[in-house]
Amino acid sequence: MVFSSIPFLFLFLPLCLLIYYAVPYSLKNGILLLFSLIFYAWGEPVYIVLMLFASAVDYTNGRLMERFGTTKARRRLFLVCSVAINLSVLAFFKYADFLIGTFNLLSGASVPKLELGLPVGISFFTFQSMSYIIDLYRGQVPMEPNYLTYLTYVSMFPQLVAGPIVRFSVVNRELHSRQVRREEVENGILRFMQGLFKKVLIANQAGALWESIKALEAVQTSVATAWLGAAAFTLQLYFDFSAYSDMAIGMGWMLDFHFPENFRYPLAAVSVTDFWRRWHISLSSWFRDYVYIPLGGNRVSTAKHLRNMLIVWFLTGLWHGAAWNFVLWGLYYGVLLILEKYVWGNWLEKQPAVLKHLYTLVIVAVGFVIFVFDDGAALRNYLLLMAGAAGNSLWGGECLWYLENYGVLLICAAVLAFPVYPWIRKKKEKLAAGGRTVAACVSAAGYVVLFLLATAYLVNDTYNPFLYFRF
Repeated sequence: MVFSSIPFLFLFLPLCLLIYYAVPYSLKNGILLLFSLIFYAWGEPVYIVLMLFASAVDYTNGRLMERFGTTKARRRLFLVCSVAINLSVLAFFKYADFLIGTFNLLSGASVPKLELGLPVGISFFTFQSMSYIIDLYRGQVPMEPNYLTYLTYVSMFPQLVAGPIVRFSVVNRELHSRQVRREEVENGILRFMQGLFKKVLIANQAGALWESIKALEAVQTSVATAWLGAAAFTLQLYFDFSAYSDMAIGMGWMLDFHFPENFRYPLAAVSVTDFWRRWHISLSSWFRDYVYIPLGGNRVSTAKHLRNMLIVWFLTGLWHGAAWNFVLWGLYYGVLLILEKYVWGNWLEKQPAVLKHLYTLVIVAVGFVIFVFDDGAALRNYLLLMAGAAGNSLWGGECLWYLENYGVLLICAAVLAFPVYPWIRKKKEKLAAGGRTVAACVSAAGYVVLFLLATAYLVNDTYNPFLYFRF
């Protein structure tokens, strides 16, 4: 089940909220847990056992750590046990076939692959559960005595399968004490709707443009069209993933939970470093706190700092998928971040803002081309098209056709991808200071129209999954 589906919008979510608001506080966690398990089991009920197992491992080791961890060595034992089991399960289900394929390629063997289905969101809920046991070992969070409360944290359906990665320390208080407030619910509905519009009206349509360009023969693809395709996929991925985060945060507000922001206009970044401070913030901070800093961070020699950065970005790439293009994508950013840090970072800071934006956007677009092609030959061919090294022309009539047919979409995407809308909203609020009721009515009418339009698209579309579900 996905958020941008008719069953979720008109059945699951309304029914969940209706019961959640109706029951007394003592039953709210139970209702949330029940609907979360139904949500996860909707598409693949078998894998709910995997999530229950992973949560039970960390919960049990947490209890053992608190009960018998009288020394640091004992506490570390329970931590290592928990982390080892979590990573082993993740490796088995997500990377077994990747490792077998790599072994066959290098050795010439023909070991059959396991062909296991990938449990939806396994990377997200594994990292989330691991953060609890690590923070407990560090003494940064209290031990959770109630397994059902802990399971509610791990399985919470708004952010279960595609983040943001929520740490136990962020929601611990709210798991035990919260109060649904009308203003929070209203803001949550609006935030959810914004995500729905971004997903259905922008991301899915940008995805259609990308699929159309990707399907072109090389002789039909000019350099300009190839770059337009790269831009379309960049917009699709950004709006798809940020839309999910918006919807998750909005539903959190409806339930009186406050999840961390996951995006801060990353396409407005002025460097690769700035981009990664704005993109998938919860993942970047997870690797920073649980991998980069424990390795020594930047408080080590230059050689070790380079090692630390490459390790983190190798793992970041591998986290995204079991294919070499993801590893290449991670190392691509690791190398670029090193170069910004040690080679041209000072020069870049002195350049005009427009040049810095252009530099970053080019790097990001090329990066997402690496990200999307898991076939090495297809990746090479598309990069050659973008570079004009495949014998293709710089400009073609097909590019003009795409711009004419998708121009409105691209303009809307640009307005929403950059902090233009907040600026417009502030101006509108100043102009409407004396007529707030009229402005509110116009805004409400706009939301209704966009919701009806989005619903119409969903009725006609049969396939609109969130891209990050596969991670």
